[in-house]
Amino acid sequence: MISFPNCKINLGLNVIQKRNDGYHDLESVFFPVRLYDALEIVAAENETQLSTSGIDVGNPEDNLCLKAFHILKKNYPQIPEINIHLHKTIPTGAGLGGGSADAAFMLLLLNKKFNLDIPVAKLYVYALQLGSDCPFFLLNKPCFATGRGEILEPISFSLSGYKILLIYPALHINTAATFAMIQPGVPKKNVKEIVAQPIETWKDELHNDFENYVFQNYPQVDKIKDELYEAGAVYATMSGSGSTFYGIFDKNSVVNCPLKPGYLIRIINFE
Repeated sequence: MISFPNCKINLGLNVIQKRNDGYHDLESVFFPVRLYDALEIVAAENETQLSTSGIDVGNPEDNLCLKAFHILKKNYPQIPEINIHLHKTIPTGAGLGGGSADAAFMLLLLNKKFNLDIPVAKLYVYALQLGSDCPFFLLNKPCFATGRGEILEPISFSLSGYKILLIYPALHINTAATFAMIQPGVPKKNVKEIVAQPIETWKDELHNDFENYVFQNYPQVDKIKDELYEAGAVYATMSGSGSTFYGIFDKNSVVNCPLKPGYLIRIINFE
């Protein structure tokens, strides 16, 4: 059985406060984007193993897909051993939630393949053990995210009539280090309110709190956002804790953005 985990972008990202448990409260709008990995599971004769292709994911033993399997296997021992293959096209450490998507889709695959009949609410609990934004990919629709990112409020929002240009500058950002440098604060207007406004107003109001840190510490990417605006983007920003940037363009516009060799670039149209 095969599925195709998609990534997400953050429309705005505010870090509100640091919590006593070491996490941070934040607010953002999570928006699914049609850039996909491929995830397949088949019966195995021996112990469960993970193989990968495409973009390097590091040590397979640390992969969230394998961790998702072991979480369910512990609670549902009737799950047989399987071979997992993950083909990566969503870059890792890029602020797109690719690893979280893979983990959430693994839970869904196992639930369907082996007729476990796990209700969504329970899958949500398992997903949260794998990552703060994993539960989002069980819903996979635009959501206003608060708390650690696990409190999700579906919203009516569309980017119909637009296309998005994703630029990943082949730079892995350490999320934990980035959070440590952020100065939390409550914005005057929350992200959900701003996103409900015309996109043309976002440039001055919809911010990502991680951008300043990334610009200061990774000067090689500080011009990407300006280049997206110069190319005609209606709105441009960094996604998550980086280092992927995206620009939203009118669907009929011709995009000419100067890019450096080695960058991953994708143009994705919205219906």
